[in-house]
Parts: sequence; C-alpha cells; structure tokens
Amino acid sequence: MTQPVRIAMWSGPRNISTAMMRAWGNRLDTIVVDEPFYACYLKATGKRHPGADEVIAVGETDWRKVAVRLTGLMPEGKRIFFQKQMTHHLLPEIDRQWLRAMTNCFLIRDPREVIASYIKKREDPALEDLGFTQQAEIFDFVRDHANSVPPVIDAKDVLENPERMLRLLSSAVGVEFSKSMLSWRPGLHETDGLWAKYWYTEVAKTTSFQPYRPTQDEVPERLRETYQRCCECYERLYHYRLR
Repeated sequence: MTQPVRIAMWSGPRNISTAMMRAWGNRLDTIVVDEPFYACYLKATGKRHPGADEVIAVGETDWRKVAVRLTGLMPEGKRIFFQKQMTHHLLPEIDRQWLRAMTNCFLIRDPREVIASYIKKREDPALEDLGFTQQAEIFDFVRDHANSVPPVIDAKDVLENPERMLRLLSSAVGVEFSKSMLSWRPGLHETDGLWAKYWYTEVAKTTSFQPYRPTQDEVPERLRETYQRCCECYERLYHYRLR
C-alpha cells in the first residue's frame, strides 16, 4: 500500500465504534479521529449532551472546515486515517460530496441492543438520535456514487470473531490486517474526544474486544414505532454485511 487511505466508519450511537477506534488506533501506520462533526452537531441542534458547552467551545463548529481537515494532507509517517463517524452527526445541511474522497464503511448493530443501551443514558430518544435512518441515507449516497456496495460489518459478528471480521474489513478497505488491532492499552486515550469521560467508562476498562453477550432487555412500548423504523434500516444494511 503506497497511497493514503482515509477510512470513514459510519456508526450510530451505543455500538462498538469506540472499540473499533481503539483497534485501528493501535496500528503504527494509522492515525484516528473521534467523531469530528460532534461540535457542529451540538451547536446546530442545541442538544444538551453531557459536556456540550465544552465540546462546542473547543471543537470546530464549521462543517466545511471539518471536511477539509478530513480530506487534507496525511500526517507524516501515517498511511491510514481512520475516522470514527456518527451517522446522526452528518446533518442534512452538510454537503455529502466530500464523502467521495473517503473509503466509507458501515458498522451496524441490532436496534434492540442499541435502544437498550441508549436509554440507560437518555430515556426518551427520538428516531433521529439513534442514527439508523441517517446510516441508510449515507449508505445509499456512497453506494450510488461508487457504483458498488461499501463494506458493512455487524457488531455481533465482530465480537464473536474479532480477528476474522477485522481481516475481512481490512481486505475490503484495501489495507493489510495487523494483529495489533486485536488489543490495546486500557484507560482513556489522547485521541478520545472531550466527551470520553462521560461516555467511554466501559470501553476504558477493556484491552480487547469483549465477548458478545446478548441483551434480554425488551424495547419499551413508547419506543415500539421508533424501533420498527430502525429495524427497517438495519435489515437493509444487514443483508450486505461481510461474513
């Protein structure tokens, strides 16, 4: 591999996206960035997430400048730029054309498991908070402009067999797999966003992908319609998942 590769992994919240960032960040040839559009999203929506004022004050709130940084020069000595992207952060007013410079891939998770995890932090998510509809829209844009199906991986598959799925993903995005992706040091990392202290408590305890444990939680009745909409989007992408 001689040409730089910019990998944008699109995930909704309450997935294993931070663990995936840990895996890629443990490669010597890779630099990672954590949710680069978060400050833009918080300023535009007024969502009162933990630490929102601090994120807005320190982060870049102009999406155009974020896109320029994501598509710009690579740091010396790095050939891979891994971008942990949240689908719901890519608001409708953000132009999608910069995605054409990315190697886009998609990380999906069963909506029941996402909702069960999310409501432990925020009790009443709206459909747009969960990122499934936005993930489907981004997937369609990428597929239409690339004239091919971008790589999709399911969180359950990764947790059940991390090495196999990371090998498949590495091949799909055009890089060599490295065993360094299978473990990392515990704690928060310097590449984590300011919000890590609020959201990354569990992943900070880990040194590798944790075994898959199915949740027994049911979706609350008040979220059944939202859940069904999420399932429609999830199942569309699930059909294309690497396996």
